[in-house]
Amino acid sequence: MLVVEDFEVLACTIGIGLRREGMAVDVVLDGADALDRLATIRYDVVVLDRDLPGVPGDEVCRQIIAGPGGSRVLMLTAASTVRDRVEGLGLGADDYLPKPFDFAELVARVRALARRSAPAVPPVLEYGELSLDPGRRVAARAGRRLDLSAKEFAVLECLLAARGQLVTAEELLERVWDEAADPFTTVVKTTIRRLRAKLGDPPVIHTVREGGYRVAEP
Repeated sequence: MLVVEDFEVLACTIGIGLRREGMAVDVVLDGADALDRLATIRYDVVVLDRDLPGVPGDEVCRQIIAGPGGSRVLMLTAASTVRDRVEGLGLGADDYLPKPFDFAELVARVRALARRSAPAVPPVLEYGELSLDPGRRVAARAGRRLDLSAKEFAVLECLLAARGQLVTAEELLERVWDEAADPFTTVVKTTIRRLRAKLGDPPVIHTVREGGYRVAEP
């Protein structure tokens, strides 16, 4: 996710809240920085303030829609009239949320847009004895509910969505963590180790030497 909001306190609050929901979030405070990030990183969802200094949110939205990235746009603004909402959606934004907003609603809208941005997957991901329901935030193995942290849940979701294909550590770092993550960190390996312990035996997450990880039936 990319959060573009010039009010720094609100931007940081949104970023922290979305990270607590298990999302990987980058935060910038103006339109020019947003366009720089979008030129090199493919985001599922951009939470975009319409009233930005420098490059306005409307122009950022136009460039996102015109570009090849396919990011979904949730536009935020203090203006809440019907005309404002119509104008925002007319720019190509996928959704529109007036300020002030309830954070739970923001999370629900971001998740809905992320599902539309990602390749189509079943509403419940299953592989062998494993099942994961992203909407209900529930994961289980052989009917036994798993007590997973937000990051463990997100890693398992990425692996199951790959349907047995290889997922590299770099991909997991990009999808589950954010720009603050050190590319040389062992956080992926540590999270995989904890996740394996919680999944139990026989192991279903396999390491491919110098490649990454994949879920496979024992």
